[in-house]
Amino acid sequence: MPNEPVRLHDPRFSTDRGGFHERMRAEHGPVVPILLEGDIAAWLVIGYTELHYVLSSPELFARSSSRWNGWDCLPPESPLQTVLAPLPNILFAEGEDHRRRSKAVNDALDAVDPHELRRVTARFADRLVDAFCGDGRAELRTQYADPLPSLVLGWLYGFDDEEIDVLAKAMSVLFDSSGAGVFEAYTELVSRFGAAITERRSRPGADVISRLVSDPIGYTDEQLTAELIAILGGGDQPTTEWLGNALRLTLTDERFSASMSGARSSVRDALTEVLWEDSPSQVNAGRFAALDLELAGKIICKGDLVMLAYGAANHDPRVRGAGPGQVGANHAHMSFSHGKHACPHAAQGIAELIATTGIEVLLDRLPDLELAIPPEDLRWRPSPWARGVVCLPVTFSPATLLGEF
Repeated sequence: MPNEPVRLHDPRFSTDRGGFHERMRAEHGPVVPILLEGDIAAWLVIGYTELHYVLSSPELFARSSSRWNGWDCLPPESPLQTVLAPLPNILFAEGEDHRRRSKAVNDALDAVDPHELRRVTARFADRLVDAFCGDGRAELRTQYADPLPSLVLGWLYGFDDEEIDVLAKAMSVLFDSSGAGVFEAYTELVSRFGAAITERRSRPGADVISRLVSDPIGYTDEQLTAELIAILGGGDQPTTEWLGNALRLTLTDERFSASMSGARSSVRDALTEVLWEDSPSQVNAGRFAALDLELAGKIICKGDLVMLAYGAANHDPRVRGAGPGQVGANHAHMSFSHGKHACPHAAQGIAELIATTGIEVLLDRLPDLELAIPPEDLRWRPSPWARGVVCLPVTFSPATLLGEF
């Protein structure tokens, strides 16, 4: 029926994303009433101009979920608790508190030597390629795109390989918000980070956790644990999807075939186009109306939850005169968000370096890489939050190992 709320977990969101967005625009315009899991009411901003306004107006659309007017409707066992429960970290902070936290996180990440980061990323990438290069076939999502960012971020945190694997699996459960195992995964993360913080306080090292431990902001253990979860959540899964989506584009679009022969510009062009066409972060929660207001003709009440549809906004026909493949070096997409709560600049650079290096190493090692199935048989993951392929099977001429490092 017209003007009925849209269920965000409608399967058409993943099977026909473009058509789903078009139907929402036609029926509701740039601001859509939606229902989350458990019939939790919210607003979804799918218009580019409207989303830009929301992200640029923290005095109207605040970040702290303590402002939400829907807590009485959310069961304690709902997986949305892990998305909306206010935590003492950069994601939910406002005003001066957010400014201080943002500076601390940026300083900790900006201290990473980009040359060392590139070398470490290349070594991890070579290790992953070594595991399948002699087989002549691989599944790049699970064997490459998924583990590579986790390995690098774990190194940034100063963890060993076993700890990295545990953290990556826990983050995957949290990011999909499927319900099963969500609270167990969150508890695992809290436990691992708590132990690491205790160790770094007594024996600091050259890693992100140690730099945050010693930051003048004076983090408590609880605050720092929440901060580390926010950084990992914003960096791990989105970088996996960015890398995987760019590999899919490189393997299926002849415009990027030059990448196979080592054209680095084509790799970067593919990564930029993915941020417009298949944004790794599709929907984010969110903002909370600081007062009663109107947005694109919709009356939004104080405390209402406002969800941010980055992927849909990037496809808003009102601002997208160019079609796929014509965005070029245009970086006005919303995939890193916008405004004071945008992805920290240093984090954006780290994610881009991981994705770029990951693609370059893979194509250098396996130059005749080809998709093993027809492009139309690729399937997108059934998640309203993220955009990524379920699997990416490929074939190639068997290659030799580089050996241990």
